[in-house]
Amino acid sequence: QVQLVESGGGFVQPGGSLRLSCAASGNINIIYYMGWYRQAPGKERELVATITSDTKTSYADSLKGRFTISRDYAKDTVYLQMNSVAPEDTAVYSCTANLRRTGYRTSQIYWGQGTQVTVSS
Repeated sequence: QVQLVESGGGFVQPGGSLRLSCAASGNINIIYYMGWYRQAPGKERELVATITSDTKTSYADSLKGRFTISRDYAKDTVYLQMNSVAPEDTAVYSCTANLRRTGYRTSQIYWGQGTQVTVSS
């Protein structure tokens, strides 16, 4: 089975920084991309950022310049560096990956359970 486990969430003051991580484990052959979504209370889940196997990145327009996504290929881990955070960044941040399992013909999308980020003074 495949599992995505997020970590690094918590409380942070406005203007501060935080780094989230997500480690993928299991019978993985190829990871095509990994990314982050977030969902605030009462709001729909929205895209934060994605990174492909060849390090191409994509960000939500409102987050460009503040958030940075990166990946450690040796550990099958994706990171989200959050800088200059604001209260509106408070949300559950979830990790996702489009990957192909060993022995499978097609890829599938997997999700982690999420980690809470709270921005408050």
